[in-house]
This record gives sequence, C-alpha cells and structure tokens, in this order.
Amino acid sequence: MNRALPVVRLRVPTDEDAVAWHRVFDDPDVMEFHGGKSADLSVYEELTARQRRHDAELGFCLWTMVDESGQVMGFTGAQPWPREWGPTGEIEIGWRLGRDFWGKGYATAAAQMTLERLRAAGVPSVVAMVMPGNERSIAVTRRLGMEPAETFPHPRLQEDALCFRLQLQNSHAQ
Repeated sequence: MNRALPVVRLRVPTDEDAVAWHRVFDDPDVMEFHGGKSADLSVYEELTARQRRHDAELGFCLWTMVDESGQVMGFTGAQPWPREWGPTGEIEIGWRLGRDFWGKGYATAAAQMTLERLRAAGVPSVVAMVMPGNERSIAVTRRLGMEPAETFPHPRLQEDALCFRLQLQNSHAQ
C-alpha cells in the first residue's frame, strides 16, 4: 500500500529538545530495542549537544522531528557510528519516535528527508543498525531501499545486530 507520507519537519536539536526526547522516549515499548529502559535526562542532554556539534562540523546530525503542530515526536537523522563495535567509520542513519507517533509514516518520511540531506552533503553511503525482532525499523529500512548487508556481535546482548546498507552516491561524478 502506497499512502501519502505525513508532513514532518526536522530541526537541529535544542537544549529544550533533550527534555522533550526524554519525555517521549520514557516508555518501555519505545526503549525495547535500546536497552529496555528509559535513559536519564543527562543522556539526552549529552546527545543533543553532540548532535549540534555534528551539524556544525558535518552538516548533518540526528535532527528533532516535529509534527505539523510543532510537537516533538522524536529524532531521525545520521551520525558517525558512535561505538567501538559494529560498522566503525561509517555514517549511520537512525530514528526513534514516541509511541503515539508509530505506524503513521513519520519515520519513513523523516528518513527520506535525511537521505536527501545526506546526498546533498556528499555522503557516499549509510548503514542502519537494527536489532533482530525490531520489525518496525526493519520495515523502514526496506522502504528506504536499504539492503541487509551483515551482522555484528552485540557486546551486551545474545543476538547479533543487523546491518543494512544503502549507496547514496553513484560511483561516477555527480
């Protein structure tokens, strides 16, 4: 089924967005594939500050997703893979939405906007790391045209993390 995607805006996260992210992600369902429990506000304060640095230095980041009414829904965007394991040295696209916004096409719409911005910034390819069983995120990777590429042993979980890839730039000059 091809339905029209909803309107979503992306903005560089503000200090206030740390509080909003903390609020919308304070849900065991939202955090099921991100450690299972809510993170402290300080985690989001550090994350939003890091994203502002990424935007200034790289031209992209994990942007705050805002709906038509201005309500913060979560984030989507891209950043250099931040961990010692997995696809080190690569750019990861990702998304996380509050439970109230699931199933409405927001993640797909925002991720498509992210891909456009990454292409414009000259990023050659992206990865998406998804935990097995996270069917919602796997569906978004499919809608973006990403392909399953490899798995990486997760340092804290019993299952390997799935890595999806997408080439953004053609091999010839643009």
